[in-house]
This record gives sequence, structure tokens and C-alpha cells, in this order.
Amino acid sequence: MEAVPASGLICGVDEAGRGPLAGAVVAAAVILDPARPIDGLNDSKKLSERARDRLAVLIRERAFAWAVAEASVEEIDRLNILYATMLAMQRAVAALSCVPDLVRVDGNRCPSLPVPSEAVVGGDASVPAIAAASILAKTTRDAQMIALDAVFPAYGFASHKGYATREHFVALRRHGVIDCHRRSFAPVRELLDNPELWPAGTLL
Repeated sequence: MEAVPASGLICGVDEAGRGPLAGAVVAAAVILDPARPIDGLNDSKKLSERARDRLAVLIRERAFAWAVAEASVEEIDRLNILYATMLAMQRAVAALSCVPDLVRVDGNRCPSLPVPSEAVVGGDASVPAIAAASILAKTTRDAQMIALDAVFPAYGFASHKGYATREHFVALRRHGVIDCHRRSFAPVRELLDNPELWPAGTLL
């Protein structure tokens, strides 16, 4: 059995996918192992795709514990994106192989957890464990969107990852809303509520 770090088990938590119009919101929880340091950890948004992919492998190999969880599109639409994000974070922490002594969450609020927690604004750039969580969450969600692109290539999910880009809006108007789209998000809801915005013959 691995030795518990002398500083206690500090878990970093972050999410990916709060803003997109499609796909689940993904959260990750990571407890780093001080005996197995990982160089280059940073906010996933500040890293190249190649760097994220390389670091994600190292995090899975060297972290004391890690877990990834999500909240589905249906849960996002039913609960709203904030509560769905909190739910994904709760699931990630609960899925860890051990119970942390403290959970540090990127942002300005924490989910309800059975262990002490604190919110850290900008934590993905200042707290290594949160940075590691941001990398796992981002790479996991990107992989999901690339897989979705293989099933629905007309929507361009591999390139825009579900965000509200011009390419995505054109695809929505041309091909319609599908199950992976978040119908509670204003741009999708607006298209559903205003059929005149759709080209003739488009199926909703």
C-alpha cells in the first residue's frame, strides 16, 4: 500500500465543459504524490493539446489517486449547468480510491462534500493538484467530443468541442438539434422556439 503524503491528502478538483452547447460537463479530482512530481502542470487552457495529452498520461501514472466523473446533458437541462457541475464534482471526489483530508476546488464555490473544502479562484493556474484535475477533465471531455464527431461528423464537434462557434451555429441551423445538445442553453432553445430561423426542410 502506498504511503500517505506527510502533508495529508490534498485533492484538487476542476471541471471542463460548462460553456458549450453540447455534451456532458466533466469533473476530475486529483491527489498528487509528492514523491512522484510532475513538471509542467498548469491551467489546461494555457497548454497545447499535445502538452495536455502528455501530462494526462503522467497524471494517471503518478498521482496518488485520481478520478473523473460527469453530469449528462439530461442532468444539465434538468438541474441547470451550475448544479450539474457541482454534481459532477461530487461524483469525482466520491470516486477517488481514498478519502482526502481537504478538497480544493477551482472557482468561487464548492460542491457539498463530506470532507473539508475550499474554493480557490484561479486555482487551476496556482494549485498543482487543481491544474492536474483541469488537465484530466479537459482531455476526457475533448475525447468524448471527438468520439461524438465520429458519429455525427456534420456538426464539427472535433474542432469546436461543442462551443458556440460560427461553425457550430451553421451546423445547428442546417442539421437541427440532436440529443447531445443542451436544450436549456439559450442559443439552442432560441432555435427550437423559433422555427423560422431554420432553413426550409430542416427537421427538428
